[in-house]
Amino acid sequence: MQFLNTLVAHAIPWLPRALVQKISRRYIAGDDLAQAVARIRQLNAQGFSVTVDVLGETVATAQQAENTARAYQQVLHAIQHHGLDAGISVKPTALGLLLDRQECAQRLERLVASAAQRQTTVCIDMEDVRCTQLEIELFSQLTKHYGNISMALQAYLRRSYQDIEPLLRPGNSLRICKGIYREPPAHLVDAAGRDRSAINPHFLAHVARCLDTGTFVAIATHDAALLEQVVALVRSKRADPAQFEFQMLLGVCEPLRDRLLGMGFKVRIYVPYGKDWYGYSIRRMKENPRIAGHVARAMVGL
Repeated sequence: MQFLNTLVAHAIPWLPRALVQKISRRYIAGDDLAQAVARIRQLNAQGFSVTVDVLGETVATAQQAENTARAYQQVLHAIQHHGLDAGISVKPTALGLLLDRQECAQRLERLVASAAQRQTTVCIDMEDVRCTQLEIELFSQLTKHYGNISMALQAYLRRSYQDIEPLLRPGNSLRICKGIYREPPAHLVDAAGRDRSAINPHFLAHVARCLDTGTFVAIATHDAALLEQVVALVRSKRADPAQFEFQMLLGVCEPLRDRLLGMGFKVRIYVPYGKDWYGYSIRRMKENPRIAGHVARAMVGL
C-alpha cells in the first residue's frame, strides 16, 4: 500500500492540470472566499469546527505578503459576518517571515488582534526547520498579549521535546502533528524518515504533556492506529473534553473524522482555499504520499 501511495504521489505532476483540479476539489474548498464560506457552512451544519488556510505560502515580495495579510483579514470579516464556527491558520512565510521578520511579526499581530475582536482564533502553522525557532519566538511574543493564538509543533522533530516545555501552561494552545516537511535525518526522531509509525510514541508523549499541564491540545493526524491510542490516552486521564480537539484535513479520512465526531469529540477541519490549488495539491501529495493514496482510493471508490 505504501508503494502504491508513493507511486500515485510521484505521478501527480505528470497528470493533466484539469484532472489534478478534479482530484483537488475533494480537499480544497475552492478558488475564492465565497466558495470557502459555502464549504464551511456545510461543515458547521454537520457539527465540525473549521480552521481556514489561504493558499500561497511562497511569497517573494513585501507586496505579496501584504496581499496575503489582506486576504486573511477578509476571511476574518467573513467569519464574523456569516457567524461561522471557524478560525484561521497562517504560515508566517506567507506573511514574509523569510523576507523581513519584523514586518512579518507586525502583519501577524494585526491578524491576531483582528481575530480577537471577532472572538476567533489564529493558529501559526509550523514550517520547515529554517522557520522553527523564528515561529516559536513569534508565538511566545504574541502570547504575552493575546489569548487567541495557538501554534503547531511537529512530533517528528527531535527538538520538539525541548521546544514544548516552555510552552506548556494553562491558557496556551498547541497543535501536535506528525510533520510533513522533508528534513535531514539528524533533525528527526529515530526512524521517522523511513517509517511514519515510528513517530507515534513521540506524538503521544507530546499530547500527554499537554493534557498533564492543562495546555489545550489540537490532535492533528489521520493515522487510525494513532488515533485509537490517543482516544485511550484521553480516557485513561479522564481529560476534560474542553481541553482538546481532533483536527483533520478537508476531504481526507472522512469516515474516521465522522466516527470521532459521533463519539462526542470536537473535530476541527482544516479548510484550504485559493488560486494556488495546483501548487498546494502537488506539495501535499509529494510531502505526504498517504494523502495521494486517500484521494486516489476515494476517486475510484476503493
